[in-house]
Amino acid sequence: MAEDGHVAAAGPGAPGAPGAPGAGHHNPTDNLVINTQNIKTNDNGRNGLTTDEIASLTSPRLFTPNPFSRKNTTLDIDDYFTGPRDIQKHSKWPIFLQMHGSILPKLILPLLAVGAWASWITCIHVLVTPISIGSVLLTVLGFVVGLGLSFRSSTAYERYAEGRRYWAQLILASQNLGRVFWLHTAERSDIPDNQKEEYGKKDVLERLTALNLIVAFSVALKHRLRFEPYTCYEDISSLVSHLGTFAQAATDEDHDNAQRALRRHGFFKSVGEYLGVSFAESNPRKAVKKAGRPLGNLPLEILSYLASYTDELALSGRLPIPMQQTNAYNNISALNDVLVGTERVLTTPLPIAYSIAIAQITWVYILVLPFQLLGTVGEQTWITIPATVVAAYIILGILFIGREIENPFGQDVNDLPLEAYCAQIAAEMDVIASRRKPKSSEWMESMQNRVLWPLSSSGWPVWMSRDENKIREAVVHKVEATFLSQKGKEAILNGQSASEKSGHSHDKTSMSDV
Repeated sequence: MAEDGHVAAAGPGAPGAPGAPGAGHHNPTDNLVINTQNIKTNDNGRNGLTTDEIASLTSPRLFTPNPFSRKNTTLDIDDYFTGPRDIQKHSKWPIFLQMHGSILPKLILPLLAVGAWASWITCIHVLVTPISIGSVLLTVLGFVVGLGLSFRSSTAYERYAEGRRYWAQLILASQNLGRVFWLHTAERSDIPDNQKEEYGKKDVLERLTALNLIVAFSVALKHRLRFEPYTCYEDISSLVSHLGTFAQAATDEDHDNAQRALRRHGFFKSVGEYLGVSFAESNPRKAVKKAGRPLGNLPLEILSYLASYTDELALSGRLPIPMQQTNAYNNISALNDVLVGTERVLTTPLPIAYSIAIAQITWVYILVLPFQLLGTVGEQTWITIPATVVAAYIILGILFIGREIENPFGQDVNDLPLEAYCAQIAAEMDVIASRRKPKSSEWMESMQNRVLWPLSSSGWPVWMSRDENKIREAVVHKVEATFLSQKGKEAILNGQSASEKSGHSHDKTSMSDV
């Protein structure tokens, strides 16, 4: 909440602005708008609200859920069938019985088709004429199919792992940049005494805004990688609404397309996508192609604002240490590197010729498989049908897994949990900003600072009352005591092992005596 009584842009942990495009349902944060719209008359006779009359975002009267959680926009049952998977949840089911994250739902229709095909071939073989072939073809084609599936899986997982490395680099750069802005940025010094309080608040709010921009970059990158170009989504709207960007202008001026991008698919289309029906899958770039206004590059524009703020800090002398200036610029460059690298992973899939050839070879092998099994099962001809389905499940499972993880930034169950990474960055920025820059004397010169633990439980003040030579002797004694303690633990463990062995040998002797 701004000091002038206006609703400020929400922080990393605040939800999107209610009433912004995409707020498709009433949520508890709407109370904030209701409270601010309840205008009263002040002493001057003008309509307005004092700062105290506006409910704070942290007020217990308001419930402000985490906007980065998918649970705020979807039902739990939907979370089970869509992704990415919540890695914090734990299932007690055995791994081979778990369905959430399994590729089996996308295999239902292909396996039914394979079962029907195998049944038809078997019926012709039994009722009409024998059509079995030798098993040599099975061996040759099996080697080629295995080679193709191995190549497909390895390249897909390489892209998945590379995407995860880029997001780990993003988290690292965000932490470093947030620490530079909050800890290494000095407050203004050439300020008159009567304005120090005002500029002190301004310094804090400026740095909080910079930390919000770091969070906004990660959220904007997530939406860009999913071809969601507008700023009407609840986890980004309040973080960039005060910035002049092409995406914000497109959201305001091209309102219909922005709202269309938020619409959820119908029931039958959702079921079709869940079952892997290609005709039901939407073009992920639809919102980008139908845009009526320039969309720009929101993450890149956010980096421009961060760079300009860093320039102001350096030129004004508020970032006085050259190393910290270099650190800030290097981490901004690291964020730009993440932006380019993730886009490279997204826009450079496996060449389509490889994908088509591997899919065709795999399906040819599966369709020929019943002919070969008929010649190997002997009189148990009908075993061909379940055997073909089982073999198809194994082969197509590997093929479909490679296809699903090829784009690690999507919303399949097995894709990277980008919402969790953005929430982690937001929480860590809050942790960094939760305390003032600590002075070493505040935490060093404490009785709780046991400087020679575990040799001594005495705190800093006790050791300060002793002679320097005594302190140095204690440090040497700590090394010796630690060494002897480690040897003692090893001797105890060895003694227990020896006693256990002697106990076992004694039991064996007793049994032999009997």
